[in-house]
Amino acid sequence: MNGPGPLGAFLQARRARLRPEDIGLRDLGPRRRVAGLRREELAQAAGVSVSYYARLEQGQSRGASAEVLDAIARALLLDDHEREHLDRLAGAARHASRPRRPRPEKLTDETRDLLRALDGIPAIVLGRRTDVLAWNTLAHALLAGHLDFHGPDDPARRPNMSRMLFLDPHCRELYASWKAKARAVVGNLRITVGRHPDDPLLAELIGELTMNSPEFVALWADHRVAPCDAASYELHHPVVGTVTVTQQTLSIARSPDQALIVCTTPAGSPSEEALALLRQVSDSRAPHANSIGIPKKPTQQT
Repeated sequence: MNGPGPLGAFLQARRARLRPEDIGLRDLGPRRRVAGLRREELAQAAGVSVSYYARLEQGQSRGASAEVLDAIARALLLDDHEREHLDRLAGAARHASRPRRPRPEKLTDETRDLLRALDGIPAIVLGRRTDVLAWNTLAHALLAGHLDFHGPDDPARRPNMSRMLFLDPHCRELYASWKAKARAVVGNLRITVGRHPDDPLLAELIGELTMNSPEFVALWADHRVAPCDAASYELHHPVVGTVTVTQQTLSIARSPDQALIVCTTPAGSPSEEALALLRQVSDSRAPHANSIGIPKKPTQQT
């Protein structure tokens, strides 16, 4: 293995966030050249040898036991999401597999019907790599009205929400707090990479963003881990002005790698009125036969 690998890089990044006083140590050593704990300080706090911990960070040891990982997680003050991520990275390091190009993601009939039933609120289905698998009329108008509504129909040209956020000027202008949204997306991507370390398409996406976005590089190097579960964002929409929505991520039981994102507004709020206006505008344009950005199921001929 060349370099520290995902596990070692994560440990290094988390160690750099801590100071000796954070874990009850007195800093009596010489002046520090870099921020964060030294390896020997972290090893002391975790109760493991310095040489063993160094090998773990350097990617030279893949057999850390659950007890050792527990001790390191406590010493690094990891939260629940970070601890789960650490376990996934350690498991992937122990069981390296040969990458295989995955098949294009598809929607089940149940998910298609669910999205159709949510026509009154913006809703979008994302795949594991944040590819847009489907969106309804209102979600398209709210988040990506400048793109082809039928883009999700073709796996080869599906929009990707992470790519849009970092590389599409429209999305940069859409989010009033773009940095907060970007931080949330990167934290969630970190979780996905931990779950699917051998996904070549996911690696290609990370590589593309790394090559084209300095902001992504900075956030990715931080190794923060956090799911995109629910968060409120103020949007500066080019048609209806300021809209504040809560984006909630809902799991899809039969497709665990996919997520349903819905955007809600408080009842009776100006944002609710803005969405109602946006729906009127988007319905009046209606360039498509169905209100969901996926192809209709073909009818059987008799």
